[in-house]
This record gives sequence, C-alpha cells and structure tokens, in this order.
Amino acid sequence: MSPAEFLKLGPPVKQSHDTSEDDLAHTFIQRLMMLDYRARHIQVKQDNPDVSCSQSVPVSDSEDFDDLFSDSVDSDNSIQSHVHPMDVQMAVFHCSDNFLKQNLVTKLSQCQYALPLLVPDPITKDIECPLWTFRQITKTWKKTKIKDNSNVVNMKSMPVCKAETPMVSFFRLGSLPVSKSQLMNTLINDRHSTFFHRNCPGSTKSRLLMDGVAEIAWYCPAGKPNDSFTDCIAFCNLHGDALSFEEQCKILTEKSSVTVVLVPTLEKGQKSTTVIQDLYKLPNPLIILIADNDRGAVQVKDGKYKMGLKDRSQSDVSEGLKGIIRKILSGPHRSFQLESLAKVSGVTVDEDDEVCQKGKSAALKTVKMLQGMEISKIKVTFLPCQGDLWHEWCRINKELYHLKGNTEKEKSEKQQQLMQIRQNQCKASCSELMKSFTESLLSLPSKQKEYFLKWTQILIDALSTDDLSSILQSYDEKWTEVLTLKKKHDKSALLTSKQTELEQISKKLQSATFGLEHIFREMGQIYESHRAVQAESRHTDWSKYPELAADLMISGHPVELMDGDAGHVPLTWISRLIKELIKKLGDQRVFVLSVLGLQSSGKSTMLNAMFGLKFAVSAGRCTKGAFMQLVKVSEEIKKDFKFEYVLVVDTEGLRALELAGNSTRHHDNELATFVVGLGNMTLINIFGENPAEMQDVLQIVVQAFMRMKKVKLSPSCVFVHQNVTDITAAEKNMDGKRRLQEKLDQMAQLAAKEESCDAECFGDVISFDVQTDVKYFAQLWEGSPPMAPPNPGYSESVQELKNIILSKAKQSKGITISHFKSKIHDLWKALMNEHFVFSFKNTLEIAVYRKLEVEYGNWTWALRSNMLTIENQLHNKIENGDIDKIERSYIFKEMSETSEKIKKDMSKYFEDDKDKEMLVQWRGQFENKIKEFQEELVRGVERKLDEVIQQKKACKKLDDKKTDFEDKLLQKSKELAHQLKDKAKDEEELQKQFDGVWSDLVRELTTNMQPIKDINLEDDQANILHILGFEWGLIIDSQNSSKYKTISQVGDYTEYVVLRKHQNTRDQGFASQMYAFIGDKTEKLKCHFKGLLEHGDQGLIISLITNVENQSLHEIMKKPVATRGYSPTYLQEVAQNVQRTVTEFEKNKKYAFKKEFTVDLLLYVFDHASSWLSESHKKFTVKNDARTYLESKKTQYYNIFRSFCKGNSSAVVFGEMIREKLKVSIVEAVCNKTAIDLAGEMKCSYPAFSENRLNLEKHLLKSLAEKEDFEAFITYIRNPRKQVEAFIKERVNTYMSRESKDAALDILRKNVDDINKLVSQALFDATNKVKTQNGDIYMWVKEFSSFLKVKLTLGAISCQNFRDINNFDFLKEEIEKGLISITEEMNQLSLDKMKEFRVRPDQILIDQLCDCCWETCPFCSAVCTNTMKDHVIENKIDHSCPFHRSQAVNGVHYRNTKEMCVKFCTTEVASDGKFYPDGVSKELFLYKEYRKAGPRFANWSITPDEYTSKYWIWFVCKFKKRLEEHYGLSFTGLGEIPPKWTEFTKKEAIQSLDEMYSTR
Repeated sequence: MSPAEFLKLGPPVKQSHDTSEDDLAHTFIQRLMMLDYRARHIQVKQDNPDVSCSQSVPVSDSEDFDDLFSDSVDSDNSIQSHVHPMDVQMAVFHCSDNFLKQNLVTKLSQCQYALPLLVPDPITKDIECPLWTFRQITKTWKKTKIKDNSNVVNMKSMPVCKAETPMVSFFRLGSLPVSKSQLMNTLINDRHSTFFHRNCPGSTKSRLLMDGVAEIAWYCPAGKPNDSFTDCIAFCNLHGDALSFEEQCKILTEKSSVTVVLVPTLEKGQKSTTVIQDLYKLPNPLIILIADNDRGAVQVKDGKYKMGLKDRSQSDVSEGLKGIIRKILSGPHRSFQLESLAKVSGVTVDEDDEVCQKGKSAALKTVKMLQGMEISKIKVTFLPCQGDLWHEWCRINKELYHLKGNTEKEKSEKQQQLMQIRQNQCKASCSELMKSFTESLLSLPSKQKEYFLKWTQILIDALSTDDLSSILQSYDEKWTEVLTLKKKHDKSALLTSKQTELEQISKKLQSATFGLEHIFREMGQIYESHRAVQAESRHTDWSKYPELAADLMISGHPVELMDGDAGHVPLTWISRLIKELIKKLGDQRVFVLSVLGLQSSGKSTMLNAMFGLKFAVSAGRCTKGAFMQLVKVSEEIKKDFKFEYVLVVDTEGLRALELAGNSTRHHDNELATFVVGLGNMTLINIFGENPAEMQDVLQIVVQAFMRMKKVKLSPSCVFVHQNVTDITAAEKNMDGKRRLQEKLDQMAQLAAKEESCDAECFGDVISFDVQTDVKYFAQLWEGSPPMAPPNPGYSESVQELKNIILSKAKQSKGITISHFKSKIHDLWKALMNEHFVFSFKNTLEIAVYRKLEVEYGNWTWALRSNMLTIENQLHNKIENGDIDKIERSYIFKEMSETSEKIKKDMSKYFEDDKDKEMLVQWRGQFENKIKEFQEELVRGVERKLDEVIQQKKACKKLDDKKTDFEDKLLQKSKELAHQLKDKAKDEEELQKQFDGVWSDLVRELTTNMQPIKDINLEDDQANILHILGFEWGLIIDSQNSSKYKTISQVGDYTEYVVLRKHQNTRDQGFASQMYAFIGDKTEKLKCHFKGLLEHGDQGLIISLITNVENQSLHEIMKKPVATRGYSPTYLQEVAQNVQRTVTEFEKNKKYAFKKEFTVDLLLYVFDHASSWLSESHKKFTVKNDARTYLESKKTQYYNIFRSFCKGNSSAVVFGEMIREKLKVSIVEAVCNKTAIDLAGEMKCSYPAFSENRLNLEKHLLKSLAEKEDFEAFITYIRNPRKQVEAFIKERVNTYMSRESKDAALDILRKNVDDINKLVSQALFDATNKVKTQNGDIYMWVKEFSSFLKVKLTLGAISCQNFRDINNFDFLKEEIEKGLISITEEMNQLSLDKMKEFRVRPDQILIDQLCDCCWETCPFCSAVCTNTMKDHVIENKIDHSCPFHRSQAVNGVHYRNTKEMCVKFCTTEVASDGKFYPDGVSKELFLYKEYRKAGPRFANWSITPDEYTSKYWIWFVCKFKKRLEEHYGLSFTGLGEIPPKWTEFTKKEAIQSLDEMYSTR
C-alpha cells in the first residue's frame, strides 16, 4: 500500500460497529490519519448479526448447587477470538511501502503511541530497524536545570533521529502476572496507553506479529514542577519473552542508559539467571523488578537495583522506579541516538534500500553546500531571486497601482525598473544549490525523486533545528513580556522598545526559516524572470520548472500560491503551473475549499487530519501566504459529485504575529478577499472563545464576503469553532450560535458602511444558516502537551465537518481548473488596487460573454439573411401586382423554420457548452433579445414594403396609362411597319417615322400631368436657415467658405464660442477679440486664455456634433423620399431639432455658441444628407414622372418597332419584348441575391466580420495603422461609427474587386444559372400547359408570369397586339435564344452593378455589424465594444473596451495650459490622481472612484492595467506634430512623452492588438 491510495476523498470512515474484519486495515489507517488514537481498537461487527449476546452463552440444564463448583459444564470454545489490535497495526506496517510506513509512524507518534524500533521479519525473522519511518518526527520539550538555586527552563526541538537522549529499555524474562507495558505507561503518561498492554480494550491472548518487536516512545517534559523527568528520555519496550529474542535483547542492552528487567522470581537455576548474570556484569545500570517479591527498592551495588512488585500498587512501583531512574540519569550515563542503530551488525535498516540511498545521495549533494553556513544567510546566498530582488519587484509593482503626478512617465520608469530587476534575477539565478536541486528533479525516476525531496527536507530541517529552537524560545519570552505590559495598559517607551525587539526577532525567525517551499519559490522566481526577459541563459532548464511543479502537485505536494514573505502572488509562475496541470489532468472540475482563521488556530492540523494532507504545522513553520493541494475524489463516491478533485487552499493566519504593524489589517483584508474569492466554500476557523479575537477575524471575513457579493461571486461558508471547552452542552452551543449570529450581523453593518452598500444582517451578504453552518470542535489535545494525545472528540469533529463539507459540495458543480486560474488572476489584479470592487474584472466571464456575442451575431445573421430573402420575394410579388397588403403573420410563418432552428441552436448552446453554468445568467436576456430582434426585423420589412405598396397605389393611374400607351404604341408600330416594310434598311427613315409616332403618343399620355421638378437643395437650405432667424449675409458667407464641411474635424472650438457675460458682443466674439489682441504676445497669455474651453468642453462639443449628425441622418433616411418624393419640410423639421438640441446643450455652460456654430452645424448636416436626398428623389422621379419613365423606355420600343419593320412575325417581336423585360428583371434579381449571398459569405468567412464587435474594432485599428492616414484616425476618434461604416464599405469593395473577385463572381454566376433554370422551367411549363389546354397568348403570359412572380418583377405584359401567336414552341425557342444572350451578358456583368439596386452587400453588413453599442469612454473616448446596444439596461453589463488610449489622442490638456495630457485612463484608475468630470465642474473626484463622478462615468468598467496599449503609444509618437497642430496644444511640461514610448514600432503596435484581443 502507498500514501496515494489514502490521499483521496473517500466515503466516511466506518464506525466501529460497522467495520468487518476485511475492512480492519483500511479503517485503521483512515482513523489514524484523522488522529483518532482509538484506531488501535476497532470493534468488528459479528458475521451473523442475528446471534444475540444471550444466545451466544451456553446454558446448563442442571439445578444442583454443586455444579457451580464444577468445570464439567462445556463452555463454548467455538467462538473465534477477534484479531489482536497490535496485529492489525503490524500487518498494515508490513504491507505498506516506506512512504506510507513513514506517514503511519508519524501519526502514531502524534497519537502519543510507541513506535516500532526493531521489527523481526514475520517469515525470515531478520531484524529490521525502520529508521526511515522516524525521519518526519520532531519532538519538542522543555529541559529544566537548576542554576543559582532556581530552575532554568530551556526549550528544545529536534528530529528524533538526531536527538541524543538517555534510553531506558524494558524486558521480561519468562511469563509474568503483571503487565510490563502497563507499568511503562505509568512512567510516561499514566492517562494514556502509550504501549499496548494486556488490559487494553480489544486485547486477546493470541497475537502473531508483536513478539520480538521492540517499540520506542519518548517522554518529553513540559518544564513544569510536576514533570516526571527533567529531560527527554526514550523508553524502549521489547514485546514477548526476552529469552526467545536474544538478538534484540543484546542490541537494546548495548544502546540503553538503563536496563529494566522484569522476572517472575529471582532464584538461581532459573532460565533467566544466566541472562541476569550477564546484565549484572555489564557496567550499564540495571533495575530488576521481581514479581513474587514484596520488598521495596534496594541498591545492590553501584548502578544495580532490585525492587519487588508483589502486593504493591502500580503508582507505588511507578514512583519508586522513577526515583531510581532519575538518580541514575543525574550522573554520567550513556546517550542513545536513533541513527546509531544503522551501524549495528545483524540489523538491516530500511534506509539501506538502493532507491532510498540514491535519493539520499542526490539530496546530500544538494544540501552539502549549505553545511557550516549560518542558517540566516542561506537564502541570501543560494536563493537570491526571492530575497530583496523579488521583494523590491513586488513593492514597485504595487506602486504601479498608486501612481501620482505624471503617471505615464512614472509608470514607464517603474516598468523599466521592474524589467531591470528581472534581468538582475536572471543574472543571479544560477546558484549551485538550485542547479543541483533542479538537475536531480529533472533526472531522477519518480520513486527516487520522492526520496530525494523527503531527504532534502529532512537534511534542511536538521540544519536549522538548533537555531530555530533558540530563536523561538527568545520570541516566546519576548511575546510574553509584551502581553504582560499590554494587560497593564502600559503605553510607555518600554512597551515600544519591547515591540521593536519582538519585530527584530520576528525578522530573524523569518530568515532562519528555510524549507523546500523556499526552493520551489526560487524556481518560480527563476521562471518568472527568464520569462519576462526571454534572455539566453546558462540556466536552460527554467522552462521545465512549471511542469516539475505540476507533477509534484499531482503527487500530493502542497504548492505555494501566495508568497507569504513578500505578500504577493507570482502570477506568471502560477498561471504556467496550472496550464501544465491542465495538460496533464485535462481541464477537470475542482471544488475549491479555502480556509481562513487566526494564526496558530489549528487550520493546517485540521486539514491534514481531514484529508491526509501535508501542510506544515510545527510552531516554527506556520503556514505563510497561501498553499494549495489537490485531493482526488475516489471512485467509490465520484458518482455523487460533479467534480474530480477538491483543491484545498490553506492560508497564513490572519493577524499573524510576524506581520504585526500598520499594514496588518490591509494584508489581512487582502488575504481574506483573495481566498474567499477563490473558494467555492470557505471554512472560517475561530479558535477559543475570546470575543475580541473573534471580532477581528469576523470583521475581515464579513468584509471579504461583502466584496464577493458586489462582484457577483457567491461562495458558501462554514464556521469552525475550535477548542471549545464543552461541545456537548446543547444549550451552551445555542447561546454561542446566537452570539455569533449577532456578531456577524453587527460586522455586516460595519462592512456595509466601509464597502458602501446596503446590508442589515449577514444573511443579506451570503446565504448562511447559523444552525447548520457552524461546527463546534473539541480541543485538539487530551491534556497538556507535549505528552498529551489528541482528543478522540477532535477526530469525531473532523469527520462530522468533513461530512458537512461533502454534503454542501454535492450541491456544487465546482469550477474548471482553467476557471480557477483566471480567478486567481482576476482577484489578485483587483486586490492590487485598493478599490477591489471597482477594479475586479472576471476575465473568464468576459471571455464567455464575448463568445456568446459571436454566437448571438451568428443567430441574428441567420434571421437577417432569411428576412432579406423573404423581403425580396414579397417585393417581387408587390411589383407584379400579386399582393397589395402585407400580413405580419405571413412573414412570421415564412420565418418559422429559421426561427425554430435558432431556438434549438440557442438551447443547445446554453445547455451543452462547457461554460453553461456561467452562461445561464444571460440566457433569458438573450432569448428575449432574439425575439425583439426578430420583431424589429419584421417591423422594418413591413414598413419598407408598405411604402412600396403605397407607391404602387400612387402610381396606379400612371401604370394603367403605361399599359394603354404600350398597346397604342405597338398598334401604331405594327401599322407603320407595314407601310415602311420596303424601307426597312433605311435606319434614318425608320428613326424619323418612329420619333413622330413617339412624340404624339408621349404628348397624349402626359397631357394634364405635371412633370416632377428637379430639386434645388442649396436654395432650400438657405431659406430654412433664414426662416430659423439667421441673417442672409452670415448664411451666404458660411456657404461660400465651406468651413462647415470640416466642423467635425476641428481641434479647438474656442472660435465658435463666447463667454456668457460677453454675449451682447457675439458677432465680434470675446474669443476672437482676445486672439486678435494677443497676436504675437507671450505664449503664457495664450495658454491662460486656453482655459475658456477646457478639454471636457471640447469633448462635449465633439459629442454634440456627432450625435446631431447621426440623429439627423437617421431621421432623414426614415422619410419616404424614394416613394413619395422630396419635400423641404423634411429638412426644416431636422433643422428645428438641431437648433433645439444646441439650445438645450448651452444651458448651464459658462459659454454660449456664436451663430456661426449653429449655421455651420446645420450646413454640415444638410451636406451629409444631400447625396441621399438627391439619389432618393431621382429614384422617385424615374418611377413616378411619366415623361422620364417613357424616355427611359424609348430605345426598347424602337427595337420592337424596327423588328416589325423587318417583317418579323408577332412571335419573334413578342419574344424580343419578353427578353427585354426578362433582362432588366434578371439583372435586378441576380444583383439582389448576389448582394445577400456575398454579405453572408463575408459575414461567415471574412476575418473582420466573422466574430463580434470587438473583433471588428481590432481589424479597423489594424487597417488605420497600416494606412497611416491621420485624417481617417481623426474621423474614427470623433465619429467611430462613421469610420466603421467607411471601413466596411471599403472592405466589401476590396473583397469584390481584388481580394476575392473570383469567388464573388462565382456567386454571381451561380445565381445567374439558378435564375436561368427557373426561367427555362417557366417557359417549358407555360408552353406545355397552353398546348395541352389549347390556350391562347393571354393564358401563356398568365402562366409564365405566375411561375416567376416570386423571383422576378416582370411588370404588365401587353398581349393585345399579339393575339395571332399560336406557335408556342416557336415562341419558347425565340425567348430561349434571347436567354442565351442575356446569360452571356450577365456573366460579363460588373459587380459594381449591385450598387444600383435595392440590396447592397455593404449596407447589409453595416446593418448587421453596426447595430451595437457606440458609447464612448468618458476619459479617452474609446468606443465600447459590446455587440448589443442596450447591454447596460437589459443585461446589466457595463460599457467596456480593451483598447483604451492616451488622452492626448482626444486632445485632453491640463487646465489653463496648452500641455497635452498623455495619460491612459487604465493607468489613472489605479493611481491616486483626481479629475474634473467636465469643463465647468469645481469638484474633483478620485480616479479610483470615477463611477461617482456622474451618469457618464457610472456605467463604464475601466479596470486598472499596468500595461498600456502599445498601439496608441505608437500613434501618439507617430503623429505627434499632427496632433499638436490639430489641437493647438503641445507635448511639453506635464505632457512630455516618456522616452520609452518612442521605442515601439508599427509592427509591435499591430501585434499588440492581437495580444489585447486574445486576453480580453
């Protein structure tokens, strides 16, 4: 058996009455691991439970009194006795590997049991000394010496293998009526059976594995007057008759300081006489205890004693024996050391095993270089990376979150300092110790590696034992002095000096504490430094360190999560280590159990007992920082849980003495918040019943839970109340729980004030039930240490607590290891900033949400794509006169298939995705959003098609006339053609004749019809401005200057404004007067005047212009210009809205706008609307102006006329007419369908469009950088949506004309083929039906049109002049001939043709991709990259953006100066800086509390980031001069660009976008 079999989370340990004989060994180990000393006696359940006790005793039928004195009645000898408890222990011992043996012996020692010292092999009888099993045991005692008539107590602590102590050995010769082991127990601890004896529960006459075993135990004095002995003494007990075990007897006699022999009688001639004679001759002290003698102690000669046992009480014998031993040991005596047994011949030592020796020699090689060195200098010399260098790195890194003054410059300098430290660490990282240690780890096989690690720890512990003991003793004494002074409320200088001394001892203790964890910490620092610097190094194995650490963690070693000395989490190291863990185990689910409590409150002891862990528990090595350890869930219980492992996080105690001082509370809050945030459950360990101590820990813990609630993390908690005097008294417990509840409620109210939130009681903060979530623990020790065994009630409490944890864990799904990794990162990053709640960013949640956005984009695209197809079909039906009303139910019905598919896809995604637990919070909102999106699509299509219907109705009169016109024209053409058939070749004559007929018919048709006039937008705009009250001179000047065209690009709007008190001189303008006055005067005066418009004002004006532009264009584009024509009232309505918006904006501002601003703004809006209005009006004119319509058809009708003249039959002419109609219709249908297909292709496969809004932003920024177009950058900065739309248009054009031209043409050709097939089928079906039913041309046209009405808009086809057609096959052939030429023409079609039609690929993509959030950061104007526009209101998700930028990009400057502000808001929110929320505000706000500055700030999540965007740094440096010119500012003084910034290249800038995108 190995330890791995027991480092698992298994079913609850079986109770005695449940244990079968088969389970004995496992139950023994499990209970021993839980420090239950009753493990040595486990009652076995009966094989036949039906047999009651009364039935198992034989009954005699005799009633004779004499039978009472007779043995003739048969007793039941068939009942088999149970297994001897010590046989169970020894059987487990023999069947365990060396590591499990070591664990067992260590636990036996903790239970104050004797340990196997000499063990005969059950088969060969060879004697083995299991020296290895003692290596983990350290004994601590207090030695008392008399000095100057007073007792001096010295504390000693050392590994038992190294301890040199007297040894008293006990043998028995022959069989005795008294128990030797029981007598020995009275010498060591008369309340505890250290040695198992015949009177112990479960003892039987027969035992198989104990005879010949020598056991050893140590008596450790407590430095008190009632100590049995004043120094540590080893007691050795040889089980069985010593006469049968001469070899063991001989070994022990040689090693003992005192030999105690028990004999039944002391007479010559006995078997034992020879042995006693030999012992008597030896110089060793000898005590003979005689069973049949009743005399007291007698000294026979020097060092030789005898004492009778008969008729004497055990305490009497014990006291006599103690007196003799004390007397002997007070003089010169032999000392015993465990390690000396390795040199005894005839004894095999387990450590001589080859694997163990190889591990030991590797460890010796490593540790040898430390020998002879002062312990406090080891870390400085051999582990330089984790000392001052690492502590300095941590200090500077924390300062990055508390920057002051010129933050970007300071930040840049600090980052350089951090890099320099990393370089220094790299240089210092090749110590011989680390090289030797890591080489062994990398090269040794797993078993040897395990031995190597154990030996290294053993050898390191041996180095520091003496030093630690003396430091701990002086620490203990000094702490007692400080406490005494505090109790007296002494606040004198003496207390301060004593506290200072205590602090110094604490530092000494810290430097003297040296263990394996420090070597692993060094590995972490070597890895972090090399990773940061990426330098070539002699130290080449650093990249393998995380894998080594992951292997150790899997094998059950604790790994340091937070460095307790530096108070810092090495994020790079931990992240990589966990990545390696995922590689080896897979991304398993784990249940994270965190533990919090005061220092030395027994947290680690409790965890070790509960899970069989290996957290350090000795007084000299209290847990520092936080350690994590994996516990696998065993196969037997795995089915009940939703995770594979429990990950236990053990922490340094809160209010740890070592960290006493001003920073203690902050450190404690940090640690508590960190581990509470990590845990699915937190155990809060309270020690003792001191209310003051309880209050301290509760306040910290409640505040941590409060923070978790605010950042939407919801761990559970269990309070463990240790060392409670009477845990059985239910009433007392109820009272205790009531007091705890009151305290928690009180702390919740205090924490609520500190964290600025509402909470009346603890239940408002976290789900908590005082009845079930509080566990009272018995005290750990049964008596006073160091000789006290653990309290059996403690192990019961451990088991009960374990059951509570497991029952709660069953309800939890745990988290994936990767989620745990990101949680560490998120929590620590937020903690580095004082304002945890403001700073917390749930990276995994953001990543999951971003992925959901991509899916949402795909679902909405599927709906939009489907809707575009439906819209096309309905549009064709309307144009063909097939429908005159849009039924909403019909649209929903047509969409139902796609809609149902998306519902299924959504359900599948939310239910099957690996992050479904996190996704569930958004499911309802996204389902509603999809419904709303579908509704919005339907409403939009309904509105558009209604307009088409209205237009159709408005044009009905004209359409009827068009049909009449067509009939008349065909009739005239036919007649005229008959007259001119001889002149068919005279093109000029034909044209002349046709023109005459055409003019007459057009005149006839357009009589009483007013032509639609062309529009003059410029005049209309000027008139509207004049109506609004602006002077003609101002309007004409503004129109002529064209300055209005760049109003959105202006760097400084000072010339557009005037101070309120100077409003009466508006036309001359205070600002312009001042600028004129200044002229060439001092720069200083200019700078002062700059204060008229602060950056906040400039930013607000830019926002005003952008909003006005977007809203105005949106309003205008809703007007039915294409269907009902243009009206000046449309522009007038928009102009009035703009004027109202400007007036509203001016309220409460220190300045007002000049008239020039409003005029320029209106002209700017009109200018942007002009092209759309002109284009739309042109479409209206073509469709609604009879003359315009007819002129567009003249060529088509001339061709028909000429065909008649050439003598072509009606079928040929009709075929040509149909072909013309088909050609126009096919071009439109193909272009519309290709536009939809191309948009779909690009949405799915084009990198910039295929994901979410954030991805689009990344590609846009890349594009801007590649072109280095400053004007485009400014457009993007001022009006991001405008630039995004331009980017989409440009990319679509590039895709169609260059990048994927062939693919785009393939799509077009496929659509041409599809339409061709459709037309051919329609021709075939119409012709067949007419022939079958003997129909005429009217029937043929009706059938042909009905087949095509969904796909094509043919319009009305006039048949009146073609009634003579009866050869429909010929007609079909004629049309098919024309179809071939149409196909050839279509295949040569330019993709640009699509721009002329209703559906355009760029517009489809703009509608899809720009229907998102466009809010901008209140500091730097970076645009929110959320895909959904109402995410703050509907999903409660803040605005966010990973690409925040230097505020210089946006023209921010310092008040009353012309100095640019180069700061990044992501730096500022981590600094101690302050800001004005706008240009007029007098109140300053802390950047760290920016959300308090008003509505613009409240819904933005700007998290601190120590790394600024290289992209925007590059931009600022690249366009430095242009930015200065644009904004009229300069990069001087506080706005000076940090030198480091100029080092970044364009390539690095573009690469940084990918890095930022992948980490967000």
